[in-house]
Amino acid sequence: MYVELTAADDRLVDYTSLTDVALRKKLETERGLYMAESTNVIMRAVQAGHKPRSFLTAPKWLDSITPWVEAACGSPDGGDTPVYIADEEVLEAITGFHLHRGAMAAMNRPVLAEPLDLLEDARLIAIIENLVDHTNVGAIFRSCAALGVDAVLVSPGCADPLYRRSVRVSMGTVFQVPWTRMTQWPGGLSTLAENGWDVAAMALSDSAVSLREFCNGLGSDSKVALLFGTEGDGLSHRATSQSTATVTIPMAGGVDSLNVAAASAVAIYAVNDALSAATIS
Repeated sequence: MYVELTAADDRLVDYTSLTDVALRKKLETERGLYMAESTNVIMRAVQAGHKPRSFLTAPKWLDSITPWVEAACGSPDGGDTPVYIADEEVLEAITGFHLHRGAMAAMNRPVLAEPLDLLEDARLIAIIENLVDHTNVGAIFRSCAALGVDAVLVSPGCADPLYRRSVRVSMGTVFQVPWTRMTQWPGGLSTLAENGWDVAAMALSDSAVSLREFCNGLGSDSKVALLFGTEGDGLSHRATSQSTATVTIPMAGGVDSLNVAAASAVAIYAVNDALSAATIS
């Protein structure tokens, strides 16, 4: 149902304080929601089967989200799901920032799967340990979607892939790539190894093999879990000790490492290419 607003409203509690990261993380977890920001992200969330609690938009963006309101709710006006409409000044007063893309939706969080259930038919996965930068989390998910990763696992301390900045940077691909949070850390890594996974810790180490050498050793039945660490300190010793290999990307020009999002793209492309070649041969 359409609800036109001229000022902030108590019904919009899901949309308040969006610039307060700590508060939003607490509120969104407690309320079981996440924010989908922009028409493109709303589209991907609806296509993934996620259910909206409400929509919030400026009048000029209403037509662009209407197909996805109808797809999610069965009616172009949302039926029993509120579609709040307000001028951009009112939206900024509610959310705390200017909505450049003019539309948002408060979505119900999906129930996360158990890791091994998620990986039943997977061959290449990414694992993220304790990344706190939502931009990097979103960028990694975008690379995973574009380069053929079957699933993503995140550690208990990793930033929320469904936080609005992560979702926005990923261009909504966090809804496209299956993912879940590991509750056993780092013990879950040894469980993967016991189930036939090559757990490759991407890290600087004297004992590390080059990415090319690692890829050359993959066979037609290989399953690879690429493990990526924090932006500053890299992977923890506890995590690398549970891996089956330590792998590095050789650098030139006096550079010792890449940003974790860039490194993930390089490693994912190389490993996926090697797995495809091994299957064909």
